[in-house]
Order: sequence, then structure tokens, then C-alpha cells
Amino acid sequence: MTPVPNASELFPVFLKLRSAIDAAHEADPNRTPDGRTAELVYADRIEAWIARLVPDAPAQLLLAARCQHLERFLTPRSSYPEGRGGYLQWRKFLHTKQGERARELALAAGLPEPLAADIARWVSKTDLRKDSGSQALEDAAILVFLENEIGAFAAQHADYPREKFLDILRKTWRKLSPAAQPHARSLKLPPAIAELVHAALAEE
Repeated sequence: MTPVPNASELFPVFLKLRSAIDAAHEADPNRTPDGRTAELVYADRIEAWIARLVPDAPAQLLLAARCQHLERFLTPRSSYPEGRGGYLQWRKFLHTKQGERARELALAAGLPEPLAADIARWVSKTDLRKDSGSQALEDAAILVFLENEIGAFAAQHADYPREKFLDILRKTWRKLSPAAQPHARSLKLPPAIAELVHAALAEE
């Protein structure tokens, strides 16, 4: 991670960038059941997990966390072919696009290029496992999925055979860093989901 020179002097820049990121999220037409903007709710959850996973996280990592789904609503999953191949193309495009957009907002807010480059690298998930910032964002995204989204995912894919769902959970688990795995194990999940997770991890 790039050291932050004159962090106190950059504080107004960080605030400006955070406002710009959240303004972009506000354009998301999707809403949570309580009426909040879906992207803003997601940004809050990712940032909260980063704060737990990396207690001394620099401001640029917390800001990168808020960009995890930056303007994702502009490129819906339906814009790519069905199937795993189409899904992977969509994800790759999003990572690149979101990283570039995050860097653009960071520079426009006045953040120095090295710090803007950090944000873009992490948001684009460059060098997972090797880059601690990229891996932290991956960990946070998985933890948000397990804590807040897995129930809806299971309902949406109720036609999946049990073994396919277990395989998805195993692959998801392996993407977590060792430091994040205890957090995942401590999550309070609905009984049916908890049973599936327990079964999936029995051999891990």
C-alpha cells in the first residue's frame, strides 16, 4: 500500500471523494426493501467489513471498499450471455470498468496519482492473494454475500441440486484468506443455510 503523505492535509480530499462515490451510487435505481439505494447499502456493508478485517486500514482502502459495486447497475448481468462463460466475462469487465471509474473519481477529487492507482488496483481485484488490499476487498465481498445475500441466492436457485450448492460454497470458501475464514465461521446464518455451510466445510 502506498504511504499517505500529509494524511491530515488530504482529509478534505478523502471526504470529497467519498461524496463523489456515494453520489454515483445514488443513481442506482434498485432499492432495498426499506427503500434505500441498493449500491449505498452494499458500500456500507463492504466498508464495515474492511474496518473489521483491517483495523488500521488506510483511507484509500476504505474508499476502495465503497467502490466494490461502483455503478454496477449500468452493466446488468443480462447484458452478457447466460452460463458460466458469460458470467465470467461480465465479472472481468466489471472489475476493469469499476477500477477505472474509481480512479477517475479519485483523480477528479484531487487524490494523488499513487493513491488513486491503489484504489483502482484493489477495486479491479488485481493480484488476488498477492496484494493484501485486493484480497481484503475479496474477503469483504464474500462475507457480505454469506451474511446478507446467501438466503436470496439459495431461493433464486432452488432448482440447484444439493451437491451443486455445496460445491459453490466450497469454492467460495477457498477464495477467503485464512484471516477471514474465522469471521465467516462466526456468522449467524438461518438454520437451513448454516447446515449447508457446515456440510460444505466438513472436508475443508
